[in-house]
Amino acid sequence: MHQPVKTDYSQDLRLFRTAGQVWSYAALAVFLLAAPILFGNYLLSQVVFVIIYAIVGIALIILSGYTGQVSIGHAAFLAIGAYTAAYCQKQGIPFVVYFVLAGALTGVVGYLVGLPALRLHGVYLAIATFAFAFIVEEILARWESVTNGNEGIMLALPDLFGLKLGDTGFYYLCLAVVTTIMLGAINLLRSPTGRAFVALRDSETAAKSMGVNPARYKTRSFAISAAITGLAGVLYAHKLSFISPEMFTLSLSIEFIMIVIIGGIASLRGAVFGAIFMIMVDPVLATLKDDLPGLVANVVSVLGLNGGGAQEAVARVVNAPGLKSLIFGLIIIFFIIFEPFGLAGRWEKIKLYVRLFPLYKATTFKRQKMYLKSERGR
Repeated sequence: MHQPVKTDYSQDLRLFRTAGQVWSYAALAVFLLAAPILFGNYLLSQVVFVIIYAIVGIALIILSGYTGQVSIGHAAFLAIGAYTAAYCQKQGIPFVVYFVLAGALTGVVGYLVGLPALRLHGVYLAIATFAFAFIVEEILARWESVTNGNEGIMLALPDLFGLKLGDTGFYYLCLAVVTTIMLGAINLLRSPTGRAFVALRDSETAAKSMGVNPARYKTRSFAISAAITGLAGVLYAHKLSFISPEMFTLSLSIEFIMIVIIGGIASLRGAVFGAIFMIMVDPVLATLKDDLPGLVANVVSVLGLNGGGAQEAVARVVNAPGLKSLIFGLIIIFFIIFEPFGLAGRWEKIKLYVRLFPLYKATTFKRQKMYLKSERGR
């Protein structure tokens, strides 16, 4: 994978490495600011979900991609943030206050959950976070005085400094939050704390020899990741306007894991790519369910065969229960085997291909055996 050559430490602190990046991100900013004008209500709503999922993806990349800790219970952190927002709004607390409060509370819970990470690794840590998710789901269902149990809680769009936000205002709020979190994550990962995260991911023994305290930085990584997810939970609750315990199940945690696998676990940009993929795959599958049987029937009829029978057979297949889970499983297997760097890695390869064309070599993208985990993430 191509990496720009750096000759000075200050180059590593630049937000934009080249002038081309400045112009490309400026164009992206203009496009996002104009999105309410360019898109209808449905597409704008989908963009908001992409933003919320991208925030959770950033949180998971900090925890798993850069610290090497495993979590399949991030839906629980999302639920804590969402229910904090719902309860505080019902009590008349201003949005700005409970937005910060939700992040802080979820961060504290994440710190406590991170304590088992000091002794657990790999699949055992995943099981611990899995159990935590079930505990939170059960608490939400049982603590009816606060959560209203399985009946759920209704929310309205937030008031910001006395101004009632509509759909467009809420979109700009989400855009501001994800931009702030992305910039914060970029600066975090190139700070001493971020470098300690990467050192622990590569080799805990080597990190200890360099003076890194594993207990401090593992729990800190869990707390930061949980806090960011809690902030996403606040936006998620307001966007849906209704929350209940059955909305924060294991399947949602698996969707978050798919975001970082598909987008690229070693790239913050991959969180955005993965979120776009996950949000857009549902409309694509719905379109296939509606249009594919008729299309197959037309093709079969042209060939002189029984188009009606083919249409019924295809309709049974595309409407079979569990088909979506099967497709998602195949997608994960495909990315793990053929594209381990995710969509972000593929984007880097495309850029390098264009930059070198027509002088690229056939072995440019050939995989090489890497012996360090940090090299595998490049």
